[in-house]
Amino acid sequence: MTERNSRTVLLRGGAVYSPADPFATAMLVEGGRVAWVGSDGAAEAYAQTADEIVELDGALVTPAFVDAHVHATSTGLALTGLDLTGTPSLAAALAALTAFAAAREQPGGVLIGHGWDETGWPEGRPPTLAELDAAAGGAAVYLSRTDVHSALATSALRALTEGLAEQPGFHADGPLTRDAHHAVRRTALARLTPEQRRAAQRAALARAAELGIGALHECAGPEISSEQDLAALLELAAEGEGPEVFGYWGELSERGGVETARRLGAVGAGGDLFVDGALGSHTACLHRDYTDAAHTGTAYLTAGQVADHVAACTEAGLQAGFHAIGDAAVAAVVEGVRAAGDRVGADRVRALRHRVEHAEALDDKTVAAFADLGLTASVQPAFDAAWGGPDGMYVQRLGAERAAALNPFAALLRSGVPLAFGSDAPVTPLDPWGTVRAAAFHRTPEHRISVRAAFTAHTRGGWRAIGRDQDGVLVPGAVASFAVWAAGALVVQAPDDRVAGWSTDPRSGTPGLPDLTPGEPLPTCLRTVVRGRTVHLAAAE
Repeated sequence: MTERNSRTVLLRGGAVYSPADPFATAMLVEGGRVAWVGSDGAAEAYAQTADEIVELDGALVTPAFVDAHVHATSTGLALTGLDLTGTPSLAAALAALTAFAAAREQPGGVLIGHGWDETGWPEGRPPTLAELDAAAGGAAVYLSRTDVHSALATSALRALTEGLAEQPGFHADGPLTRDAHHAVRRTALARLTPEQRRAAQRAALARAAELGIGALHECAGPEISSEQDLAALLELAAEGEGPEVFGYWGELSERGGVETARRLGAVGAGGDLFVDGALGSHTACLHRDYTDAAHTGTAYLTAGQVADHVAACTEAGLQAGFHAIGDAAVAAVVEGVRAAGDRVGADRVRALRHRVEHAEALDDKTVAAFADLGLTASVQPAFDAAWGGPDGMYVQRLGAERAAALNPFAALLRSGVPLAFGSDAPVTPLDPWGTVRAAAFHRTPEHRISVRAAFTAHTRGGWRAIGRDQDGVLVPGAVASFAVWAAGALVVQAPDDRVAGWSTDPRSGTPGLPDLTPGEPLPTCLRTVVRGRTVHLAAAE
């Protein structure tokens, strides 16, 4: 970090979310760490010697958020390129592509977009290859579906991808899945210039900082990005102008994943190490057929491969992790981690807190296994907000009964499974308060958790997921990574009718958080600070 770490900054006149003092209104930062929290009256003793005084004017100070699962380059490309998220119809998506292709500054290269979702379109289908080519005007175009587990590719891009027709998941006229999708994605991303990649990564980090996010877990790998992409992102983050970035490299140990993770400076050999795909693309691996398709999805790894990888990572003292969404995929992870524990020692496996990304389809037995094996559930509440409910994609794919069992956050929390919240951006956007709201107001009431628990999962939970239990909380001695918010009344909000008088009574001794009831405005970030250095400051009105 390049800012003067010896500076002393006093923040006063607001509300500080701190377990050290539930009534704190002021905080002192020295040398990039929290030095003190307390009352405005007591803060007067520090006012004369502080290098800077920040008048909060009633604003809320909290730990900065941690987004525990992102893809920074793809997020930046969605922010700066063609974003089809929320496009209301197939016709509208094609029109947006035509306009985007026409506006490019010079021909050549590959146009990249993201976010289409046919499940909400009145046409009920993705475009044909002929429709896509016509809309693109002959350009090479890659358009990832909202779940990033299938994509549309024009004929020009397909022609650039050697051996595409022989790859599993190839479709002559429709979206590409599995290995065919990975192949066209590699082709598209390989044609990004270093300048394009850096601009996209800068855009993603800047957006995160604007939203009060102080740290990101980048989930990279040979099938989702590249070594060069992760190395460039970690180098950019090290310049210290935005959030911290912790990298994961999703490649099996038998293919050199442990060594590559070490070489790149990744904190784990996991993240998007795919055991299966996604529900929207019909590639999540299930025990029973999809309701709207006569198959059970795709299994990329076996329980034996999971066991080998976890054992190798444990022997190396490195965290492992897997992308697993469907119940069959999650079961394979549990079976594999248990087998690895039998092989190298269950306590050694538990100590590394190996991760499962997404972990959407779990029953009570699987939840109990997560707790027993010391697994961290790295989950995305915005998935339920986007695709849950009686008319959502989950019901289309699985039927009402199985859909209602997805994303059981309350059961995980009750069982003591550590939760780390993320967005999987660009699958769902960077939106930390929206994520907390989605968990607290889950579309299936029995899966709801309190706002306080959800906030903890999106702050301290992200640090615990990488083994840094001391971070993500504003107490003396802690790293000064925090955000300042314009927020309304502060309450202690439970996920049901237990929101009562005690929840806003200061005698409860529980620090309050913003009211996240659906329909209420979300807090606005005024300032984001990472290790004592300001990385975002909202413009004065």
